Amino acid sequence: MPRAFLIVIDSAGIGGAPDAARFGDAGANTIGHIALACAHGQADGVTPDDPRRGPLRLPVLDGLGLGAALELASGLTAPGLGATPTGLWGAATEVSAGKDTPSGHWELAGVPVPWEWHYFPRTVPAFPPEVTAAICAAAGTDGILGNRHASGVPIVQELGAEHLRTGWPICYTSADSVLQIAAHEEAFGLQRLLDLCAAIAPMLHAMRVGRVIARPFIGTAAEGFLRTANRRDYAIAPPAPTLCDRVQAAGGPVHGVGKIGDIFSHRGIDHLHKGPSDAALFEHVLRLAREAADGALVFCNLVEPDSLFGHPRDVAGYARYLEWLDGQAGRLLAALRPGDIAVFTADHGNDPTFPGTEHTRERVPVLVAGRGAGRIGHCAFADVGASVAAHLGVPFEGPGRSFL
Repeated sequence: MPRAFLIVIDSAGIGGAPDAARFGDAGANTIGHIALACAHGQADGVTPDDPRRGPLRLPVLDGLGLGAALELASGLTAPGLGATPTGLWGAATEVSAGKDTPSGHWELAGVPVPWEWHYFPRTVPAFPPEVTAAICAAAGTDGILGNRHASGVPIVQELGAEHLRTGWPICYTSADSVLQIAAHEEAFGLQRLLDLCAAIAPMLHAMRVGRVIARPFIGTAAEGFLRTANRRDYAIAPPAPTLCDRVQAAGGPVHGVGKIGDIFSHRGIDHLHKGPSDAALFEHVLRLAREAADGALVFCNLVEPDSLFGHPRDVAGYARYLEWLDGQAGRLLAALRPGDIAVFTADHGNDPTFPGTEHTRERVPVLVAGRGAGRIGHCAFADVGASVAAHLGVPFEGPGRSFL
C-alpha cells in the first residue's frame, strides 16, 4: 500500500495571492524576494562561521518545480530557480479569510475555515476586561503584563525581569487570531502555564480566537531569556473532518510531526513526534520513511522559517534555512518506497523583505515527488488534501479535488 509524506514549510509563500491587497500584502513574495536578495548579494553571511553566499541554491525543491510554481503564482522569474521540473508542480490559492497557521493547515487538509476569526485590536490594552480577568483568575495573580500586540522574543526580553519580580504572566497577541502567554518554566512553573492556557482556551475559542499558545522560557535578567521547546498550542477544533480524520477512519496510521497535533486539536492523530528543532523533526520524518506502515500519512509542520526568520525579517537566515531544507528533502526522496509520495507545500507567507513582522497573504507551492513529472497549474489549498487522500485510497468529502 502507498504512503504519503505531507511537509508544510511554514511561511514559504510564492506571492501572487489575488486578495493580497485586502490583507495589506500586495507585492509580498517570500521565496521570490529571498531569491532576489541572494542574487544581489544581500543575503550573504556576515560572520566567519556562516558560509551562506551568492544565489539561492535549491536543486532538489527547484528540481521538483519550485521555480516554475513561483513564476506561475506571481509572474516572477526568480534568479537561481529555473530548473526543468521533474515532479508535479503547481501553485495553491487559499480561500479562508485568514493568513494564519490553523487556516492554512486546515484548508490544506480539506477544511476551509467557514467563519471570520476574532482579532484583538492594536490598542493598549488589547484584551477586553473579561479576558484579562479570566487569565488572572486562572493564574492566581492580580494582573498581567504586556496586554498588547508584540513579537514573542522582544516582549520576553523586555518584560522577563518584571515577570520574575511580580509573578504575572506576559500576555500578548499579533495579527493572527491568537492569545499568547509567556511565563518562566521554573519560577512560574511549566505545568502551571499549561494549566492556565488550557483553562482559558474554551472562553477564547467561543470568541472565535483560533489559538491560545503557551510560551515557556528560561533564563535571568542578567543573562537574558530564551524560549524553550515546550511550547503548546491550544487550538479550536476544525469544524469538519479533515484529511487526518479521513485517513484514521480508513485504518491508516496518522503521524503528526511538530505542531500538527496542536494545530488539529489532537484530532485524527495517532502518533505525535516532537523535537527541539526542525532538524530534529526532519529526523523523525526520515525515521518514519524507514518505519511507517503501509497506508500511513506522515504530516509535518516545519516552523522555523516562520518563527526564526520570517517574523524577525532575517533574509540571510531564511535563505540559509531553505538551503539546509533542500538537502533534507533530497534525503527524504532517496528514502521513499515505491508507491510513496512526498508533497512539499506551505500554509501562508512571511516575506522577510516586507514591512512589519507579520505573515503575508500569498499563494503557496505544491511540489509532488513520486508521481512523475507534470504541471498541476493553479489549484486550491483543499486540493492538496483531496489528492493525498486519493493517493492513499481514502474516501474524501469536501471542496477539494484531486490533481493526481
